[in-house]
Amino acid sequence: MEERLQKFLANQGICSRRKAEEYILAGKVKVNGVVVTELGTKVNPQVDEIEFEGQLVSNTVKKVYILLNKPIGYVTTVKDQFHRDTVMDLIHIKEKVVPVGRLDMYTSGALILSNDGDFIYQVTHPKHEITKTYNVTVRGSVTEEEIGQLKKGVDIGDYTTKPAGVKILKIEPEKNISRIEITIHEGKNRQVRKMCEAVGRKVVGLHRSKIGNIQVKELKLGTWRYLTEKELEGLLK
Repeated sequence: MEERLQKFLANQGICSRRKAEEYILAGKVKVNGVVVTELGTKVNPQVDEIEFEGQLVSNTVKKVYILLNKPIGYVTTVKDQFHRDTVMDLIHIKEKVVPVGRLDMYTSGALILSNDGDFIYQVTHPKHEITKTYNVTVRGSVTEEEIGQLKKGVDIGDYTTKPAGVKILKIEPEKNISRIEITIHEGKNRQVRKMCEAVGRKVVGLHRSKIGNIQVKELKLGTWRYLTEKELEGLLK
């Protein structure tokens, strides 16, 4: 059965589908010994020989789905040009996996990694509206008015956020902080931080506690586990 070349590469855990398109355009992929640069190229993995950067790409990769409780200080990339610690330093398996979405270096919590290109596409595409829940620590005592603004949506510069689930977990005047929970289904860069800044609150701690209904509270920071079939089914409903 034929499929698009970028989809095949993503399904073999080489990279995301979008990154595969970049590699194809850059001439890093060969089909049957010939460099291809057309994004519309289709291949039959049972017949065609596909190479990426001179290495034959196997069609027998086991699909894996991992949940990591990411610590602060790790970047969400496969390789980092500045030689910082990446989330890949925490995962030691024979299969090549890539992060599904991102968490910034100073955010901890739930991060999924996989080598299943179709799964990655489904989880990250905005139309599927998979929720992400964050425990947020902000400076000062939040007000109900600020919570109401966050719930309705706020202007974060180049985008107005959609309605969000927001609730106060705890206000600690003696520490001059408030702890709130924010649930969104968008994935704009640094969105939660920008949302809080939009109502005048500086984020001093950020932890993603859930992706959909998948939680990391049972996982120690820096550790991971495989997702269950039930979790995968629930995430993609």
